[in-house]
Amino acid sequence: MSEQSDPELERIREEKLKRMRESMSEEQGSSSWPSGPVEVTDSSFDDFVNKYEVSVIDCWAPWCGPCKMIAPIVEELAQEYKGQIAFGKLNTDENQAISLRYHVMSIPTLLVFKDGELADQIVGAMPKVMLETEIKKHL
Repeated sequence: MSEQSDPELERIREEKLKRMRESMSEEQGSSSWPSGPVEVTDSSFDDFVNKYEVSVIDCWAPWCGPCKMIAPIVEELAQEYKGQIAFGKLNTDENQAISLRYHVMSIPTLLVFKDGELADQIVGAMPKVMLETEIKKHL
């Protein structure tokens, strides 16, 4: 069999490549929303909360038991609300400036931002249904 290029196969190949490129560019638009919590630091915090209409920052520490309890819930909510709410995680041991700015005295604390402004502060661990109810108020 010769290695000659069939014009019809070439046309199909080009169409398929074009569709793949279009699909990738569409996905990149939606992928600007994280599908899971993003690590936020003192230096990246302001950019993060100003980038999204609604964002939730989970203030936590590695030694905190209740923080570990809500971590999977925050993960689930980040996936379920992708495109509506962006979730971030701020390690309060390593990023004390933000904790001081927003008077985070207990962890876990979830800081809810709407249009870059603090809209709510949810303190303590709670079941997913309760946490989701509190966060959805800001959509």
